Amino acid sequence: MNYNKVNINTALPANPKARVMIVYTGGTLGMTHDASGVLVPFDFNHILSHLPTLRNLLLDITVIAFDHPIDSSNIEPAHWQAIGKIVFENHNEMDGFVVLHGTDTMAYTASALSFMLPGLAKPVIFTGAQLPISDPRSDARENLITALEIASARHEGKPIVPEVCIYFDYELIRGCRARKVESMYFDAFHSENYPPLAKAGVKIDYATEAIRARPTGKLSMRSRFDTHVALMKLFPGISEPFVRAVLATPGLKALVLETYGAGNAPSAPWFLALLKDAVAGNILILNISQCPGGMVTQGKYATSKALEEIGVASGADMTTEAAITKLMLLLGEGGTGHARQWIGKALCGELTEG
Repeated sequence: MNYNKVNINTALPANPKARVMIVYTGGTLGMTHDASGVLVPFDFNHILSHLPTLRNLLLDITVIAFDHPIDSSNIEPAHWQAIGKIVFENHNEMDGFVVLHGTDTMAYTASALSFMLPGLAKPVIFTGAQLPISDPRSDARENLITALEIASARHEGKPIVPEVCIYFDYELIRGCRARKVESMYFDAFHSENYPPLAKAGVKIDYATEAIRARPTGKLSMRSRFDTHVALMKLFPGISEPFVRAVLATPGLKALVLETYGAGNAPSAPWFLALLKDAVAGNILILNISQCPGGMVTQGKYATSKALEEIGVASGADMTTEAAITKLMLLLGEGGTGHARQWIGKALCGELTEG
């Protein structure tokens, strides 16, 4: 994947406060209107003309812009690998990273990066916008400026937020806990099962007790994804032919099953028999609740106890986005057995254990 590189030192002639890399993949934030009114990708060589307040941050900014900006609906694991590689290769030289990304699949990419970079000791802050940066009412300016401030924030010489996060509409949330919940208003992302890591107002208040501890190990990169994963959301009236067809998908290795409430599902004999046969055929089935908040507690009700008995794994309070990206990575690393061993264990704060 090809990209351009631009360096912008907002601190000259003073020494920069920090070195931050912006990775521009595409999305609404980086669009602007041309002379005919058509939205075109933003030229980061002219970022200071759009955001003169960047000078107040006193940062040495390097921009990596994909040659062909991506509508986030077209994001693939190859893009996750490219972003992860950029962070991995520049980790030692930079104090933090800001990834500009379309909102539609931002939670998937932020989740994927969370799993890909064990040992991450620098902030990787995803952000975007609901309106283009050229729009008078755009949320792009605040989102980008504050994301840069968070990415460069340090306490006693160390990064305050050494993890992958999403910053949007005055709130910083863990990347692998985020879900997109809004398409028309600015508060596009929520984290129902984990508190915000920071809230931005007159000043940025960090919830230090919620932020992951700085790792002691060396950064590594995990980048093998296996996409033989399916997602099936339960609904009243779901039919046997439909479920059978999903489970018969060629090469299927794992299924994320979005269930009701605390992990409940129909108790129809045909339904349980199909799932049981799939598990016996080495397909990993992961139980994730359709509810934005709460968690799967298999066995609490009879309708979830049956799933537990046939070998369906509990996804606890993971988001669907985290579940899918985690499964893809675990399957890519070691197949179904490896995925089954690790799917219920917290790798980067994506679920509540115990």
